[in-house]
Amino acid sequence: MLNLPIAMLEVFLLLTLLFQNPGVTLTSPQSGDVLRGQVEIFGQMDVPNFSSAELAFSFVASDSADTWFTIQTFPQPKTDSLLAVWDTTSVTDGDYTLHLRVYFQDGSSQDAAITDLKIRNDVVLPTETPMEAFSVSTPLIAQPQAVTPLVLPTQTLTFAQPTPLPQNPASLDKDSVYSTFGRGALIALVAFVLISIFLRLRKNT
Repeated sequence: MLNLPIAMLEVFLLLTLLFQNPGVTLTSPQSGDVLRGQVEIFGQMDVPNFSSAELAFSFVASDSADTWFTIQTFPQPKTDSLLAVWDTTSVTDGDYTLHLRVYFQDGSSQDAAITDLKIRNDVVLPTETPMEAFSVSTPLIAQPQAVTPLVLPTQTLTFAQPTPLPQNPASLDKDSVYSTFGRGALIALVAFVLISIFLRLRKNT
């Protein structure tokens, strides 16, 4: 009989654990994720004594770690795990921290954060080229192609025949030379004889 109250107590504790408030949490994205475009942010903020909440981000390389940029504010607790959609194209590529802060009615607050989020909108992702399947039985040897001999057109070279020069009218053949020479010698001889006779006759007178 004592086992029944103990069993009921165990069931009560189990139900309490299952339905207890998970508190303020951020579940997605996760630390180290590379983010591009529109990013859905999941978490939990439905806690007792909720007053307001703020979802923001900060740039890791910022000079001040307290510089936060608001993504969305919540005047009422969100019961849905999708808290907001973050447009990462509106910020510069880099490493960021996501921050959720919930304020309670008594003036206290509770934080949740995700660090090392890498926004890479300007980086072109490499595309994988599928490898072609090669058949083992097919030899990858290039077949020689027949080479067509280059035939040059034959051309017969013709040379111009020399044209005989016209005969020079001032040129003398051998017979003319001998005839002219003999005639000159005869005239010179006659002239010599005549001069000798003339000189002799003049001397005698």
